[in-house]
Amino acid sequence: MIRIEDITYHYTGSRKNVFENFSLTLTENNIYGLLGKNGTGKSTLLYLISGLLHQQSGSIEVDGMESKKRNPEMLKEIFFVPEEFELPSISLARYVELYSKFYPRFSEEVLTKCLSDFNLPLSLQLNTLSMGQRKKAFVSLALATQTKYLFMDEPTNGLDIPSKSQFRRVVANNMTDDRTLIISTHQVHDIEQLLDHILILDNSRLLVNASVADITSKYRFDLRAPQDMGNDVIYAEPSLQGNACITLRKEDDQETQLNLELFFNAVISLDSEKIKI
Repeated sequence: MIRIEDITYHYTGSRKNVFENFSLTLTENNIYGLLGKNGTGKSTLLYLISGLLHQQSGSIEVDGMESKKRNPEMLKEIFFVPEEFELPSISLARYVELYSKFYPRFSEEVLTKCLSDFNLPLSLQLNTLSMGQRKKAFVSLALATQTKYLFMDEPTNGLDIPSKSQFRRVVANNMTDDRTLIISTHQVHDIEQLLDHILILDNSRLLVNASVADITSKYRFDLRAPQDMGNDVIYAEPSLQGNACITLRKEDDQETQLNLELFFNAVISLDSEKIKI
């Protein structure tokens, strides 16, 4: 379990708090989507949980251990894929040889399978890869560590459309019941099929903390022709097929699939009392 209690954080030299009296509890066996506009603290939160940044007040614990102490027992259960990173000028095989020993459950079988799904060879040289290939290789390595906690910051940046589909498939095929994945992104459409829990941040406030099941049990997401728009529509956006709408779900209504981009836009745009879980 990850427990964040009443934290305040601001960057050195800045008077503006990124987080102020912010609290959140994250449980295992979930794939969280950490969503928000640029600059709302998504990446900062992942760095704080990992102990790479230290809050000015409050506490962050990972399985009872203070994150800022970066206890080896905690670190062996965390892998962080940042938005931007550099890889050394060595082969992937040598990289695995050097780093796999830090992760007790590291699986070369999982690594080989992920690389194969990404159409990458194990023999590749890290310094010869494109941005998209580097990200695929690093995501493969992250999944192979089999850590309890896996954090990914904007993992689909730099990936083309076919690669984004590969990414979703590879992640889905290599998640286990005892693992917690947090994906921070503003490109919600890229990952919505993976998620089972939604977190939406806005200026240190947690606007939404709800499971996908809870959201779809309360709201309907469908298309309506202009002449069919009624007073029951909470939020709508025009599209080529009609108006994409959010309405309250009635007791006898069939459940619809979550339109995460539409829901995100509604939460950010509307008064919090209109979209509430």
